[in-house]
Amino acid sequence: MRISSYPVVSALLSHNPKTVLRHSLHTFNISNQQRLYAQALRNTTPGTNIKYQQSYPSTKQRVLITGCMGQIGVELIEALAARYGKGSVVCSDVSTPTKDNLDQFAPFYFCDVNDRERLQMIVDRENVTCIVHNAAFLSASAEQNVAAAVRLNTIGLFNVLEIAKRNHLRVFVPSSIAAFGPTTPLESTPNTTIQRPTTVYGIGKVYAELMGEYYALKHGVDYRSLRYPGILSYKTKPGGGTTDYAVHMFYYALQGEHYECYLQPDQKLPMMYMPDCIRGTMQFILDTKQEQLKERTYNIAAYSFSPIQLEQMIKKFIPSFSVSYRPDFRQGIAESWPRILEDDSARGDWGWGEEFNLEKTCRDMLVNLSKIIPNSVKLQNID
Repeated sequence: MRISSYPVVSALLSHNPKTVLRHSLHTFNISNQQRLYAQALRNTTPGTNIKYQQSYPSTKQRVLITGCMGQIGVELIEALAARYGKGSVVCSDVSTPTKDNLDQFAPFYFCDVNDRERLQMIVDRENVTCIVHNAAFLSASAEQNVAAAVRLNTIGLFNVLEIAKRNHLRVFVPSSIAAFGPTTPLESTPNTTIQRPTTVYGIGKVYAELMGEYYALKHGVDYRSLRYPGILSYKTKPGGGTTDYAVHMFYYALQGEHYECYLQPDQKLPMMYMPDCIRGTMQFILDTKQEQLKERTYNIAAYSFSPIQLEQMIKKFIPSFSVSYRPDFRQGIAESWPRILEDDSARGDWGWGEEFNLEKTCRDMLVNLSKIIPNSVKLQNID
């Protein structure tokens, strides 16, 4: 079946992983995804190349987001599309959209960033000007998948930097509080300090920061990175990070269920609400000139809290919410991370500043999440 001459990911129509990899050079880019998807399912056997109409014009900004279906990627796509138009964003991941949300990610490429040739083909085909490299194993999941995490968090990054050098692209790679370790000053952790992480994820982030600086110094690559704290979001579920407990609490509270937390009640960590994260990231990547940057990597944060502090704040709106504490291996990870992150450099050099404090975050999370998931409680003191 031939709909047009533009290539797409036919592998979405196959449940065979080998077929997915074999056809990972193709992309979805469609205007009526429901009709075409249904037509493809009726008329195509798994593994056949399905081609959809190219429908988006070229724009000045063409941002490729790897790992686009992760927590931050999903919301960054929305923000970029709102600002520059839908055709400004090119999406890729090794997870595939469903037929219901396919249009949100179009144009979409199934791509393993460990394969440099395929990544280069996407950059060439889509006239990419900037890469946001979000593809990574997160902290807790990386500890359980060490070999795969090392490949993705190092080889994938190297491929992105090499392509950026060759094509004169700007690169943004998110870093994390995981880039620090137990020998780091954990109270008011400064932007430049000791970095000796004890997790595979954290080691990968330090590697990314140093390799990015190397490519900037030796090859003139416009490399930028932000050390994110834990991120709270109601739009996407958490994906295997140590700070995920915070989002879990909101789900359990709204559903009237007891929550068992895997961290100690007093384990304070830096956090941020997703709207601030996206706004700050956009400002840093797209609005900040190179001359303003005194660093390639910056700390950013909004506030710090412990599990029991979050529990108490949620109880202000859902008094019946209950939490017990049973620390597991993630407690050891959390203990090696900053309790308070100093971000004076970001505030001074390029104007970073948050808009949400903890109470405002909790109120907004509960109101919006209650519209999305089934819930059995009535919110109090919400106005």
